[in-house]
Amino acid sequence: MAERTRDRTLRSLPTARVRHGRQRRAAWWSTALKVVGATMAVVLVSGASVAAIALNNLTSNIDVAQLTDADGNVREIPQVGEWEGGFNVLIVGVDNAEGQADQGERDGATLNDVNLLVHVAEDQQSAVAVSIPRDLVVPIPSCPDPEGEGSSSAMSAQPINTAMSYGGLNCVVLTVEALTGLDIPYAGTISFDGVAMMSTAVGGVDVCITEPINDRYTGLNLETAGTHTLEGYDALAFLRTRYGVGDGSDLSRISSQQVYLSSLMRKVQNEGVLADPTAVYGIASVATQAMSLSPSLASPDTMVSMALALRNIPTENITFVQYPATTGVGGVYSGKAAPVESLADALFERIRADESFVLADDATGNGSTIDPNAPVAPPAETPAPTGTPAPTDPSAAPTETAAPVAPEEPVLDGVLGQTADQFTCSVANR
Repeated sequence: MAERTRDRTLRSLPTARVRHGRQRRAAWWSTALKVVGATMAVVLVSGASVAAIALNNLTSNIDVAQLTDADGNVREIPQVGEWEGGFNVLIVGVDNAEGQADQGERDGATLNDVNLLVHVAEDQQSAVAVSIPRDLVVPIPSCPDPEGEGSSSAMSAQPINTAMSYGGLNCVVLTVEALTGLDIPYAGTISFDGVAMMSTAVGGVDVCITEPINDRYTGLNLETAGTHTLEGYDALAFLRTRYGVGDGSDLSRISSQQVYLSSLMRKVQNEGVLADPTAVYGIASVATQAMSLSPSLASPDTMVSMALALRNIPTENITFVQYPATTGVGGVYSGKAAPVESLADALFERIRADESFVLADDATGNGSTIDPNAPVAPPAETPAPTGTPAPTDPSAAPTETAAPVAPEEPVLDGVLGQTADQFTCSVANR
């Protein structure tokens, strides 16, 4: 039985009447995106005048962040609803955002603390969510000033979480595009307060830990091993904890976050949350209050189309991975994370080509591990024979050619992560 940890400080935050969830996509902020889109779909089919009022209430909450190219030209981007196929979305978790609880930390700098790149394949049957470590040292290109006053200078080696301070969300997008070779026409930010509100609105998220975790830096205090249901700022503290899991590095934190993300995805997909229009509308209301979206993403038809595309991807076909990186390298990478270029090239070559891959059996990273108490799927039933087969004539020519065996998917050994259908536990830092 999961131990519920309820954050009383969130009782005054807007929440939804939540039953339980069914749907798809996950990552706290990518789930926020999805439920907004799903809500738009519910609203659009729920009735004329009521739909118009509700839709206006939701979209009027959304802050818009313009995306440009490196020269400051506004991108001309078609809406997802105008074509069938894949797409890329960058979701950024922002700390020290104006008006939220941690405003004023880090000398007031607003940082892109969490960077999650979601790639949906062209056939919309699979998706990959790449977590880029905040400490990863990368080139940051010249970025137009959001206020229209010139551009920042290009830099060859900076922690990626500083990109926000040079040119807002647009600079984060330009940096990730240069790093991955992917075009990213859709992007959004969510504040840490928004993450806390979302976890409360969905009724809490179950997370498993191997041992008690007490992290004085984030305030996370889970006194027993096993499964805990987290919501509000307790859920946020779990997602932010770094010194409480693995070896205390940002890389360990990412693998621990994937424990939360996969659990959240399974809940939203399997427990019927999105079958309740009232609950969906309430969740989306929270999401829109806490998000800033690119104009390409802020339009209702785009969000509806994305929700429909994401809705039916099986959890086993959604893979969370870390951008390949390592610590302990000197020079400009001292105290930070350095890219492992050979692994990154192999990973993004397959992502760009929509080519499938699998991770190694031990790919969770040192911040998480496979849950030894995970539910076991029942074995597939073998159809009973319908009758006695007729005897065959050895001299007769074969009437059918056996179906070709599908080639095995390549294993990207060394790339860390898990699929959404895997039950995992965060490894406490002891």
